[in-house]
Formats: sequence, structure tokens, C-alpha cells
Amino acid sequence: MTSVMLNEEEAELESRMALTAAVMADKSRSRMLCALMDGRAWTATELSTVADVSASTASAHLARLCEQRFVVALAQGRHRYFRLAGADIAELLERLMGVAWATSTPQKITTPPGLRHARTCYDHLAGEVAVRLFDTLVSRQWLTADGDTLTSLGQEKLAEMGIVISAGVSRRKLSCGCLDWSERRFHPGGALGATLLRCFTERRWIKTETGSRHVTFTPLGIRKLQSEFGINVTR
Repeated sequence: MTSVMLNEEEAELESRMALTAAVMADKSRSRMLCALMDGRAWTATELSTVADVSASTASAHLARLCEQRFVVALAQGRHRYFRLAGADIAELLERLMGVAWATSTPQKITTPPGLRHARTCYDHLAGEVAVRLFDTLVSRQWLTADGDTLTSLGQEKLAEMGIVISAGVSRRKLSCGCLDWSERRFHPGGALGATLLRCFTERRWIKTETGSRHVTFTPLGIRKLQSEFGINVTR
């Protein structure tokens, strides 16, 4: 009896995995998911433009994405917005981008320089600067080499900068290494990555662009990244 139940559970899991993969297998839905990686909420009209499909087709795609819990719908007045369901979905997409990049042939860099330099990965920083930040945290022994553990020294030193990392009430990891799809190395993910991006934004070290994942560093941010983390963010 137990064996039968296990077989049924395995079959159910396999079925769910197939459905999950099918959600990302459509090019239009993939475009929508990539657009939502900027962490903002988008309207169905905006997403239909990004995916280059009609409004009715976009609605059908969004219904599928909501059904499989990749995306959630938010109502505000008469308007309806869509955003990624959470950081776990964003991390899955970023890792998938890395796999897609690594298996492409010929392997040639086509990422726009600005995006490769610095961009948002949902709610944390990605790109060359973020990878250098990860390497700095590891070299200072504030973070383990796999990115999975923020050391007590790291928590102490970041707290001295006024950066307090907390996973909150969610099941999200305090820290994890998120594979950067353009650099193919880790940048800070988890609650650590989210807190760093939030602090950098609140302190006006960085500026984001509406409708884009591209991030630019302010003169203050350039000085602070150099003095606090020893990172030269100018190219």
C-alpha cells in the first residue's frame, strides 16, 4: 500500500514538473517573465507589448502564469497589475538564464554593456558589480564561498554600516549565491542581496530606470562602493 502511495506521489510530482516546464516553454510567456524580473508590477497591456502579442493572447498567457503561480495579479482601483510571485521564481528564472547562456552556441557575449555592468535581478543587484561585491564579501570572510552563509563577522561588519540583514517571517534564505547569467559566477542573493539593493537605493547610491533592469551608480554611490567595499564601479 505504501509503495502504491509513493508511486502516486512521484507521478504527481512528475506531472507538476512537466506543467512548470511547459509554462516557460512558450516564447511569449518567457518574454513576459523576463520583463517582470525588474521587480515592478506591469499591466497586461504593457506585457502584451513586450511579448508582441494581442491583448487577448496576453490575457490567456497571464492566466496560465497565474494558475501555475509564477505570477500574481494585483488590483488597484480599476487597474490590474501583474508581478512575479516571489523571489524563488526570480531565482529560478535567473538560474535558467544561466543554463540557457551556457548551452548556447557559439558562446558569444550579446548582453548590452550597461546591463552586463549592473542590473536588477528581481529584488537584488546583478551583473559585473554585483559579482565583484560577492567576491569582496567572500575575501573578507563575511560570506562563505558558496554564498549560503553570512558569517557572524559579516553580520557584525554590515551592521556597523547600518545594513542589518533579516530573512523576516518568510522561509527565504538569509543568504545564497545566485548564479549571474551574464557573468556565470555568483552574486549575492537571498535576504542579503535584497537588503543590499534596498539600502543602496534608499541611500541614493544607485538609480534605476523605469521599464529597464539597468542600474546606474550615482557619484555618491561610486565613492561609497569604493570606500566601504573597495569596489571600483566605473568602467
